[in-house]
Amino acid sequence: MKIWTETLRPISMIMIAISMLLLAACGTNNQASSEKANGGDQDKTIVFVDAGWNSIRLHNQIASTIIQEGYGYKTKVERNSMSIALLGLKQGDIDVYMEIWGNRMGDSYDKAIENGKIKQIGVNFGDTERGYFVPTYVIEGDPKRGIEPMAPDLHSVKDLPKYQELFKASKKKDKGRIVGSPSSWGADKVLKQKMETYNLDKTYNYFSPGSGMALNTSLKKAYDAGEPWLGYSYSPSWILGKYDMTKLEEPDYDPKVWNKNYGTAFPQQEIPIAINADLTNTSPEIVKFLKQYHTSSKLTNEGLVYMEDNDGSAKEAAHWWLKNHTDVWTKWVPKDVAKKVKQAL
Repeated sequence: MKIWTETLRPISMIMIAISMLLLAACGTNNQASSEKANGGDQDKTIVFVDAGWNSIRLHNQIASTIIQEGYGYKTKVERNSMSIALLGLKQGDIDVYMEIWGNRMGDSYDKAIENGKIKQIGVNFGDTERGYFVPTYVIEGDPKRGIEPMAPDLHSVKDLPKYQELFKASKKKDKGRIVGSPSSWGADKVLKQKMETYNLDKTYNYFSPGSGMALNTSLKKAYDAGEPWLGYSYSPSWILGKYDMTKLEEPDYDPKVWNKNYGTAFPQQEIPIAINADLTNTSPEIVKFLKQYHTSSKLTNEGLVYMEDNDGSAKEAAHWWLKNHTDVWTKWVPKDVAKKVKQAL
């Protein structure tokens, strides 16, 4: 009997030890499961989309930096056209779309929301501007640069006919020139129709630049030289962030008139953030953060100006922006997350 007992004792001790290890392992797994339930799956990579313009690139990097450094997730940015990006968002290949310009997407975006495949969360910014602009010195002058007012009574598109001489592209031309948008942009169709609606075609020629860069270069060249310039511009953009411009008045936006002949000001737009619906399950704390994410065209313009003046990447501009606007973004996240991001920067 003694031999039997002594033989079993080491086996019993081994079994107890194994049981304790198994219990510890289960406890660890349960703790990990609990952590994921309370937060998100940090093994997941949050995928953003670059749909082709600098402001979305800037916001991708601002959000990515906070998510990586503050929440411990990996992030990735994929570049696609707007239509392919929307398809990827619906299918779950893309998680976050930081700037949704719904007017450019047709019905497919609204249908995806109705079907529950996409969720619209929060507004990135809502103070967009589009229209006819002139450098403010054209109207008010600029004593520091020795520029006298050129068109002191220019306030509205209705005032443009009497200033056609001022905005001529050359002395050989008999009409003034309005620099419009590239033909590939949706604004081109609108601006061409406005020429007829406002009877501007009688006193002005419409010039369509070949690209957004050509449009900006046209304005930059005139502005640096202190010369008159009249044309289309929009915000957010580095142009309106860097240069003092005045938008000419148009009749208040009226959807009926707009749909008939575009004879009103461009409509204001709220630019929301959209996510794939599954992100609410996999990464609820990231969704909570994105719901709080809110900037403005002015704040966005600052980052775009940094990129332009420093030939900087979107990531460099995002880090500059985060360092200079802690009063803004720290309100979007818990204190411990903000602390981690600050330390990383």
